[in-house]
Amino acid sequence: MTERRFLQLDVFADRPGAGNPLAVVVDAEGLDAAAMQAFANWTNLSETIFLLPPGDGADYRVRIFTPRQELPFAGHPSVGAAWAAIESGRADGAKAALVQDCAAGLLPVQVGPECGITVRAPRARRIAAPSASAPRLERALAGLARGGIDAALWDNGPKWWVVELADEDTVRRMRPDLAAIAELTGDSAVGLAVFATAPPGAGHDIVVRAFCPADGIPEDPVTGSANAAIGAALADAGRIAPGDRYRASPGREVGRDGVVDVRVDADGEVWIGGRVQPVIRGTVAW
Repeated sequence: MTERRFLQLDVFADRPGAGNPLAVVVDAEGLDAAAMQAFANWTNLSETIFLLPPGDGADYRVRIFTPRQELPFAGHPSVGAAWAAIESGRADGAKAALVQDCAAGLLPVQVGPECGITVRAPRARRIAAPSASAPRLERALAGLARGGIDAALWDNGPKWWVVELADEDTVRRMRPDLAAIAELTGDSAVGLAVFATAPPGAGHDIVVRAFCPADGIPEDPVTGSANAAIGAALADAGRIAPGDRYRASPGREVGRDGVVDVRVDADGEVWIGGRVQPVIRGTVAW
C-alpha cells in the first residue's frame, strides 16, 4: 500500500489548539473520489483535503471533503491547502501570490509575513430559499433576538444560512437546537451561521458561530466560507465598503479561540485569512 505524506494543521489559529483542525493528504495522486470520501469520513474532521498536481494557470490543486460530501470551496481548507502546498514543496514558497485550483475554479491566494495566508472566496450571491424554509428558520432561531440584516441563504460554493443576532452576548449564549437546524439546512445548505457586532474593546469586530449538524458537524469551530458569506451580507447591506477589513472571533463556545481576518477589496470581492499551525506530521496508508 502506498504511503503518502500527511499533515494535521490548525487553521485560523495563533497557537496550536485554538483554531479548526484540518487533515491534509499531501500526495493524493492515485486516490479516487470514493477513497477520498471514505478517508474524510474516517478522520471525522469538519474537512479533509487532498493535494494534487495543478491544472493550467494554478500553483496547486486541492479537493475538499467533509465527512459526508465534497465541497467546491471551503475557507479553512483553502487557507490550510496553501500553507501545506508551500510547506511540502508542491508550491513555490518564495512567491507572494499563488493560485489555487479547486472545484470552485481558480482562486488567488496571498502569502504574508510568517506565512499568514489570505484567499479570495468565490463571489457570494444571495439565493432564493426553499418554500418550506420560513417556519423551519423560526424553529431554528426560536427565542433569539435578531439583528438588522434579514436572514438569507448565501452561496459562495457551499451554501450558508446567514443570520445576524442582536449582540455578542446573544450569539455566545445561544443553545442551538441541532435537530431544528438540521431540518432547516437539510439538502439546501451546509449549515447555519449566526453573527453579531462585538462591543468596543473586545479585541475583535464580530463574533461568529456556525452549525452543520446535517453534515455531521454539530458546531464548526472556525469556518472560513461562513465568514466570507457574512462579509458578503455585510457588504450587501452597506455595513462595510470596498477597502474595509475586520476581525472575527469564532470557536470559544467549543473550547477554541479562532481568528479570521476578513477584507473587501476594491472590486467588492471578499478575502479571508489567518495563521496556520502545524500539529501532526507523518504518513498515511489508505
